[in-house]
Amino acid sequence: MTGVVNHWAPTSPCDPGCLPVAGPATGRARVVRAVRLTVRGTALAVVVLAGLLAALVVPLLGAAAMAWVQRLWAAAVLSACGVRVRHTGPAAPPGALVVANHVSWLDVFALHAVAPVRMLAKTEVRQWPLLGLMAARAGTVFLDRDRLRALPDAVATLAAALRAGTPIGVFAEGTTRCGRDLGTFRPAAFQAASDAGAPVVPVALRYRRRGDRPGDAPLDATAAFVGDDTLASSLLRVLAARGVDVDVTAGPVIDTTDTTAVPAGPARASARRALARECARTIATALPPDLGGHPAAVRPVTALPIAPDLEHVA
Repeated sequence: MTGVVNHWAPTSPCDPGCLPVAGPATGRARVVRAVRLTVRGTALAVVVLAGLLAALVVPLLGAAAMAWVQRLWAAAVLSACGVRVRHTGPAAPPGALVVANHVSWLDVFALHAVAPVRMLAKTEVRQWPLLGLMAARAGTVFLDRDRLRALPDAVATLAAALRAGTPIGVFAEGTTRCGRDLGTFRPAAFQAASDAGAPVVPVALRYRRRGDRPGDAPLDATAAFVGDDTLASSLLRVLAARGVDVDVTAGPVIDTTDTTAVPAGPARASARRALARECARTIATALPPDLGGHPAAVRPVTALPIAPDLEHVA
């Protein structure tokens, strides 16, 4: 029997072949790697435990306290992993939709340099050990990508949070890539910003080797989480690396107040597609031209595609 094709399901051309291959390690290099793993692993365990305890208590203290703790904890996770953040561009205003390209599980923590975001995530994240529980306690909106009928409710939840002044973080590609190109941007989340008249902040994420200048050509795929890579192997790769820097570049804030009155139907769908396209172009422009050799990297910025739209969010 022919299966039903889900045009919503995001895909990526990236696989473990995009990841760096470690060369032969000398005796000294093995010792240094073991020390890094021990020190950073211990630090991360302490930070995760502290975060788990905070996730049980902080939501009872109110939104302001929760936002402050989220940013502090995200910075501590990155530091424990040996990841350093370089943030440029404006901070996200209250109630903004923060839209970023998606490379790694570290992206969520990096976005907190822009704002203490509440994330939209796939339901599988809810099942991750410890992190899933913490994500749920932080107010993450989980979307089952195999149940498209749940999408309008998710959009409505995001719009309500934006109206309440809560920054929402979204990875519009819907899946991770190694960082050498942008994938198809999904327009549904932009409907939430349009409904709420919320500002949209495009954010470009780019990972570099420690010591490389921001404009250097070679990116670093150490932090990439693609293909059949597991969270455990990705974590070990990051912890063992000499150091990873992530550039968090926020683009100009996009005003959506003129889209709130757009009637349902084709005009509404066109408005959210236009928002998605503007974000994609801004992010692509902020990323350096480190695209050589990637099978999906020949696409010009002006031709960045938008995913097939869905009638039930129109």
